[in-house]
Amino acid sequence: MDVIRRNNVKLFGDGSETLMFGHGFGCDQNMWRFVTPAFQHQHQIVLFDHVGAGDSDIAAYDKDKYGTLNGYVSDIIEIYRSLDLDNVVFVGHSVSAMMGVLTAIKDPTLFKKLILIGPSPCYINDGDYVGGFDRADVLTMLDFMEHDYFTWAYTFAPLIMGNPEVPILGEELIESLCKTDAEIAKQFARVTFLSDNRSDLFKLQTEALIMQCSEDIIAPEEVGNYVHKAIRNSTLVHLKATGHCPNLSSPLEIIEVMENYLKAS
Repeated sequence: MDVIRRNNVKLFGDGSETLMFGHGFGCDQNMWRFVTPAFQHQHQIVLFDHVGAGDSDIAAYDKDKYGTLNGYVSDIIEIYRSLDLDNVVFVGHSVSAMMGVLTAIKDPTLFKKLILIGPSPCYINDGDYVGGFDRADVLTMLDFMEHDYFTWAYTFAPLIMGNPEVPILGEELIESLCKTDAEIAKQFARVTFLSDNRSDLFKLQTEALIMQCSEDIIAPEEVGNYVHKAIRNSTLVHLKATGHCPNLSSPLEIIEVMENYLKAS
């Protein structure tokens, strides 16, 4: 199958450095629309949809392949190689941040740097580790999704987005979740929220920028601090942005932090 069509890959912009953007659960590449214009005149931009999201080829979804994050990692590598990319910085939001980490561990030659927005290697509290949720709460949430996905989307999307003073943001996330195939979204949620990649962070050799929001129920501040300590060559920036989707709620801050990081590098 053609990788470009499968993942709805878009390539545009000018520049010797490439920025490859990966979106989070329940989203698609459209979530980067406020960020990419600031970079497309100095960088080549790669956007894509995970299989099952956006305008990807839903027929390509394989429950076994995408039963772990490694299925998505293999897609990222295929996109990279099909476009014959070089000099790439991977920008990952939420679960795509961990996909970027796993991709860089699998082949350290692919990315010169990682930019991780709201990353979490494990969403479940475990001893001294604060992931944000007790395991019972995650299982309850997944059961809610299983029995009434659309009510779950309407209930949880505004909480994930935060910024209740701008309700249109939560409404956009609801719309994005509801246009995603419910069965695929349910499995993707299980893969996302039950994964534990804490031990993988210590294997990463690639330099990384970590952006941490406040009032983020999905990836609380303790998670950002943990990721920073675990990745030996990393920079942690605490954003003024709140909620879990600053690429939509605070794109100018995301742009400023990325620009400063890339220029300093």
